[in-house]
Amino acid sequence: MNKPKIVILGAGYGGIITSKKLEKLLKSGEADVTLINKHDYHYITTQLHKTGIGTAADRQIAMSIPELIDISKTHFLKATVTHVDTDNKEVQLEGGETVNYDYLLIALGFEGQTFGIPGVKENAFELRSFRSSKAIYHHIKKQLNLYKEDQDPSRLTFVVAGGGFTGIELLGELADGLPKLCKEHDVPFEKVKIIGIEAAPSVIPFFPKQSVEYTTEVLRKLNIQLITSTKILGCTADKIILENKIEVPAKTLVWSCGVQGNTIVQKWGLPIEKGKLAVDSYLRVKNTKNVFSIGDCSLFMKDGKTSLAPTAQVALQQAPVCAKNIVASLRGESLTTFEYHHKGSVASIGLSAGVGKVGTVRLSGLIGSFMKLVIEARYLFNLGGPSLILKQHFGVNREQVKVTVKQ
Repeated sequence: MNKPKIVILGAGYGGIITSKKLEKLLKSGEADVTLINKHDYHYITTQLHKTGIGTAADRQIAMSIPELIDISKTHFLKATVTHVDTDNKEVQLEGGETVNYDYLLIALGFEGQTFGIPGVKENAFELRSFRSSKAIYHHIKKQLNLYKEDQDPSRLTFVVAGGGFTGIELLGELADGLPKLCKEHDVPFEKVKIIGIEAAPSVIPFFPKQSVEYTTEVLRKLNIQLITSTKILGCTADKIILENKIEVPAKTLVWSCGVQGNTIVQKWGLPIEKGKLAVDSYLRVKNTKNVFSIGDCSLFMKDGKTSLAPTAQVALQQAPVCAKNIVASLRGESLTTFEYHHKGSVASIGLSAGVGKVGTVRLSGLIGSFMKLVIEARYLFNLGGPSLILKQHFGVNREQVKVTVKQ
């Protein structure tokens, strides 16, 4: 009798943790598990701003998947998914290879949302993957080198669009990391301009007034110019065009104004709502019994009216329940309903400041920054135990991860 085949698409937060949980839940020889990802590394999305400025080693952010999983229990396949044929229970890969499944988990993450603004897709950078963060890093170094040749001030103007958590973390990291990069490239840091643009009246508008005021003050102390209550109308390779006939000469725009589920899933004939895979209370794609989806490409309605936000926290809570339900499905047992419990949100603003809220407690300053480190350490612990925490902080490989800088 052939063993059931479990296939996981995507090794982001949801996919990698589900595979780790399956390794513990499945009995020896009970099922074949295959994890498919287009890169051979798993990256910490909430730390990509550090790769974008070069303030962290590559391997602190991007970790080898074969080293994270138990290769005796999980087969890893580096490949790009092109199509899923649910009628034939088949995953089609770039190059023509196919992988059959009995149970499928789709955890293919997100894409940036440009809202159709002219020039953004062609000219802006996105902090959406390890590869795109490396593209930002190489672009910044290129601008510093070119500035020495033509003294064009727009090369030293770095603009971040979006004042949410991703935006303020990147602004803080630019303020922390650019002085060192400027020194390395013999460029005067005092000529650098860092600008944040937000359409809402303030940065992190979804947070309490005290948190907004604190964050704004920290950014201003870092000499970051904030332009709020202003929409971006378009951009070229040389400037950003704003409302009120404002133009900002700049050759670097990083876009962090929203995300959408990976659009490839919309082509597979599965139920789609709001551009994502609609899932039931057991995290199964609606109208299926053997296809599951979690994370940013899935739509889970927590009360019938409100969908869960595309955050790492959601994917990390879904993964253990999803693994449990996949195992229950192949054993013919009852499934577990997924319930989300928001545990708070924290963002770093450079090295020594942070802002957030955990439960009813508002965090700021060094405490906020420390809490962000605690959250990251807890994730590493769940991923690989104490040894992974020690390795990532004290024994990490300092060699750069070889990727193309093309986004």
